[in-house]
Amino acid sequence: MNRLASRIERTSNSGLDKLFAAKKENQIVFSAGYPDHKLFPEQELGQAAKEVFEKNQLKLLQYNTSVGLPELRQKLVKKMAWHDKIKTDNDHVMLTQGAQQGIDLTARLMLNKDDGLVVEGPTYIGALAAFQAYEPTFYEIPIKEDGMDVNFLEDTLKTHAVKMIYTVPDFQNPTGAVMSLEKRRQIIELANKYNVVILEDGTYRDLRYSGQNLPTIKSLDSEGRVIYVSSFSKILAPGLRLGWLTAEGKLFKALIGLKSGADIESSNLTMSIVNTYLDDNSLENHIALICDCYRQKKDAMLSAMRKNMPSIAQFTNPQGGFFIWLTMPKNFNMDKFVNQQQLSKSGVLITSSTNLYPSGNIKNGARINFTGESLANIEVGIKKLGQALSAAWDEQIKNKIIQVG
Repeated sequence: MNRLASRIERTSNSGLDKLFAAKKENQIVFSAGYPDHKLFPEQELGQAAKEVFEKNQLKLLQYNTSVGLPELRQKLVKKMAWHDKIKTDNDHVMLTQGAQQGIDLTARLMLNKDDGLVVEGPTYIGALAAFQAYEPTFYEIPIKEDGMDVNFLEDTLKTHAVKMIYTVPDFQNPTGAVMSLEKRRQIIELANKYNVVILEDGTYRDLRYSGQNLPTIKSLDSEGRVIYVSSFSKILAPGLRLGWLTAEGKLFKALIGLKSGADIESSNLTMSIVNTYLDDNSLENHIALICDCYRQKKDAMLSAMRKNMPSIAQFTNPQGGFFIWLTMPKNFNMDKFVNQQQLSKSGVLITSSTNLYPSGNIKNGARINFTGESLANIEVGIKKLGQALSAAWDEQIKNKIIQVG
């Protein structure tokens, strides 16, 4: 057999495939970023599909354009202007196969082997999987409660050749952190100073359960160096595989060329169905509905964690998004815990921090999803998780005492 490309070794170990493996009977899945399937607007999307086929069947089944359906792009222009304060137009918006494709296209555009790439530590596992294919040099910037450590970022930009910064400023995946307005402005200033492109991932931005929206980094961009990506996956349904990006000038023109080479265009059928759905329904009302549901689930999970987690465990209380970030003491190996027999037998799945850092060196954290499971499963699953964590920690302390003795 011929030798495979060198990047395969890096991408094959991303851990992303395990997250979306088929759910087994009696499993409680807190590991993947699943929305609640009961909130998918199934009937409304079905009606939209029926309307689309009845009105426009031949055009629907034909090719469209690389950037996507103009009517849907125009709706996204208005949405971004109203909700995200991003000023753009039809000629600078592209429909993609989820935000994931936008991330991959941007990585393909910007990164040669060994190029410097700044990511938050921890960060979105799917972004790492996309980036690793292009073999960059990663620089991890620690995450604080108000977002990326800007002082650490500036030191990194001063001492290393960095080409791009990837950030999830709103309800960061996986920590749930929200970047402060001051830091958003500082990051733009640093990007301008050091001539760095910013890839802003706004996938969770619509899902706010408390607090006030902050401007996107893209809305503060005065030099056209921010590429903004988002998705319908979390606010409508992931099976649509429909997202979008906006950028300016040479960046956007180059992204069009890459999109054409990747898949020619996003599905004309899917774009037309979503466009018709938006004509007939209020996306704002639907988002309010799912936010009400997810707020309840988040509160239920936090309540269960307060009752069941060992006292040495720490966990976040995010204002939105999909995830709670759990931290154990530094000498606790969460990856080993996730794979050990006791947790496996419980049927509870979580994502350990190992695959959420490009270095893989931080092993005591875990990402826990609260949106995908029912309230009943949240209660049961967190109780089982808490019991397993307590038992594992007690066993670790016992072994340490025995070894010292």
